[in-house]
Amino acid sequence: MGALPDRADVVVIGAGQAGLSAAYHLRRRGFRPADGADPGDGARGTFVVLDGEDGPGGAWRHRWRSLRMATVNGIHDLPDMARPSVDPAEPSAEALPRYFADYERTMDLSVRRPVRVRAVRRADGDPDGALLVDSDGGTVEARAVINATGTWTKPFWPRYPGQLGFRGRQLHVADYVSAEEFDGRHVVVVGGGISAVQLLDEISRVTTTTWVTRREPVWRTDAFDAAAGRRAVARVAERVRQGLPPLSVVSVTGLVRTPAIRAAQERGVLRRHPMFVRIEPAGVRMPDGSFVRADVILWATGFRAALDHLRPLHLRGHGGGITMVGTQVADEPRLHLVGYGPSSSTVGANRAGREAVNRITRRPSRPPHHRRPMTASCAE
Repeated sequence: MGALPDRADVVVIGAGQAGLSAAYHLRRRGFRPADGADPGDGARGTFVVLDGEDGPGGAWRHRWRSLRMATVNGIHDLPDMARPSVDPAEPSAEALPRYFADYERTMDLSVRRPVRVRAVRRADGDPDGALLVDSDGGTVEARAVINATGTWTKPFWPRYPGQLGFRGRQLHVADYVSAEEFDGRHVVVVGGGISAVQLLDEISRVTTTTWVTRREPVWRTDAFDAAAGRRAVARVAERVRQGLPPLSVVSVTGLVRTPAIRAAQERGVLRRHPMFVRIEPAGVRMPDGSFVRADVILWATGFRAALDHLRPLHLRGHGGGITMVGTQVADEPRLHLVGYGPSSSTVGANRAGREAVNRITRRPSRPPHHRRPMTASCAE
């Protein structure tokens, strides 16, 4: 990894899709890696990318092996470099990290890893002063920070009565490896998103399953085109403008009946049941009082934004979220969140990386047209 620089004009935290997009646009706008060498007279400034992973690929490094390139949902090329042709049967956990590694080398982004960022804090009270990025590799002083830490490291586990007394196995999608490990055991799959449906289909091929969700899943009857995508992103963007916790873009688009999903429906797999009311040692108790035996409960219940390292900045307001103006945090304009809220899709992450860099190069002291909320912010 080498020693981290003491300072950089911009620190990018995270090297998934959003972080690499931001680094690419910094390079394109004349910033150079803060590697100790003279950046040159023509350089606009310096940047450093800090990534907590052991290698390239971001969250793709951890996807389950059975998620093949032919079935993976919503991939978009990184800026200015198309993905090469790959075997559709190749696991995404192999193909996409390889693509990310090639991208880092080709674009000369000098990603520093593994570097775990512990905290981002203010160096002083000056709104145009420095932010300090504390990590296990040292502290870097920055004029601006682009946070691109995604969600994979923060799986959401709901809490239900009796959960701790369950004698079977509980796991989150983040820990899923393959369906074969559940052979001969009854699996209750919890969740109404694309991961729940994909894994339900996969697991049901080797064992018995029960599918439960809090709400009836919404199946799209129309084609999911660019206009539908823009409407979904606009809904999420409005929430973060209001300081509310963001919904994922996927959660507002509904489920599309792909050929694989239609086949699962024809097999009778996608029979949704209402959410159980409590967990018992040998299974779950349903709202009508009936009992469903369970050996495994798989929580396909999504993820939350991995922002714990930003707690020293006290960004969350009374609405429970972080008020945003584009990529910029309204109450801390030196900080940009990319891959967050409306930019949580891969195409959105690319655009957010570009927007963050554009805003940084304009160097506004406050986002335009922003009026600080009258209510005081509270700590996370």
